[in-house]
Amino acid sequence: MRAMWPLRISAGTVVTALGAGLAPLRSALLERRSGLLPCAFPGAPPDIWVGAVPGLEAAAPPPELAIYDCRNNRLAELALRSDGFAEAVAAARKRHGAARIAVVLGTSTAGIEQTEQAYAARASGEAALPADFDYGHTHDLRALPAYLRARLGLRGPALVVSTACTSGARAMLEAAALIASGLVDAAVAGGVDSLCRLTLHGFSALELLSAGPCRPCTGDRDGIAIGEGAGLVLLERPSDSPDGPLLLGAGASSDGHHMSSPHPEGLGAVNAMRAALAAAGLDPVAIDYVNLHGTGTRANDAMEDSAMHQVFGGSVPCSSTKGWTGHALGASGAIEALVAAVCIE
Repeated sequence: MRAMWPLRISAGTVVTALGAGLAPLRSALLERRSGLLPCAFPGAPPDIWVGAVPGLEAAAPPPELAIYDCRNNRLAELALRSDGFAEAVAAARKRHGAARIAVVLGTSTAGIEQTEQAYAARASGEAALPADFDYGHTHDLRALPAYLRARLGLRGPALVVSTACTSGARAMLEAAALIASGLVDAAVAGGVDSLCRLTLHGFSALELLSAGPCRPCTGDRDGIAIGEGAGLVLLERPSDSPDGPLLLGAGASSDGHHMSSPHPEGLGAVNAMRAALAAAGLDPVAIDYVNLHGTGTRANDAMEDSAMHQVFGGSVPCSSTKGWTGHALGASGAIEALVAAVCIE
């Protein structure tokens, strides 16, 4: 077992409501320009705001992979076309071999929207979904890593992580473990998640949606604005790739306090942050900025405030970027890891 940390983020790309690629993300954040808009998603709850990604109509998979076509995989495809990411993976494939690169991705909604369309297309009185509906290549959680593995010409392990909003960040941790084990030399990791009616109505039923653009960390915050997106990184050992920021460590914990609410004192968040610091060999005073989960709900942001004070005291700058992108669910951790890398620049 080799040392797990550090790892090089030798390539990265994001897709959010702000656009495809790191450059649109960077410029929008500097200009304080939000990508949230009134929801135009068919069948959504009324009077909500979302972070929908533009340009998906032109992001169909290549013809030979058309069987994978769904909204979630189009988000992944748009990410592959941005920031030279697919080309960076192709170069890594030459260095390591196709069988030595893993694909580890997080998602929560996956391709549910494809099933929603199939359900709506049923013939009157029919219980069965249409015969041409392909669950395995669209809705199934495994469809996402399978699509990227095929699209990038890789032959290493392809894994999916579905741990709700931590999925994309957890996928990066699991990818690091695979590299440390010696099973692979590199990994495409991150998260992809898409808008769908189930998610929008689910959060509406929980009374967690904001009446307008979400306002994380403010006194008048009133809930979440759901988004969608993709965040992908290529992880390699520093000796294999000289360029790119370093991922120094990661940590995870389990919070069984409540099915849909965090522990009010942030017990799980405290344990995860302390584990990440320990993995990186860093003291809290070494941290210059923390990108918060910052969903905009009363419970989450209060919990994070408590957790931050327990780990870092009151001196570390922190903020949430979900007021610009919306909450991209299982993709948010990977997207915001890249936001942190942009902040370092």
